[in-house]
Amino acid sequence: MPRYDFRCRSCGATFELRRTMAQANDPAVCPEGHPDTVKLLSTVAVTGAAGAGAAPQAPSGGGCCGGGCCG
Repeated sequence: MPRYDFRCRSCGATFELRRTMAQANDPAVCPEGHPDTVKLLSTVAVTGAAGAGAAPQAPSGGGCCGGGCCG
């Protein structure tokens, strides 16, 4: 179940709630009982095993023609 971060506008406390995605925007009450809260933007780091152990590839250039002839 996803976790969502909230901040209380009354006391400044930050807290986390586990909710279904359907409940993501429902109002939340802070642990101190204050109802004036705002959902914070959370960042998610996604990692995986795809490519694990493989050598990193060098950048392939850029620009309009691959980086070799525009100079």
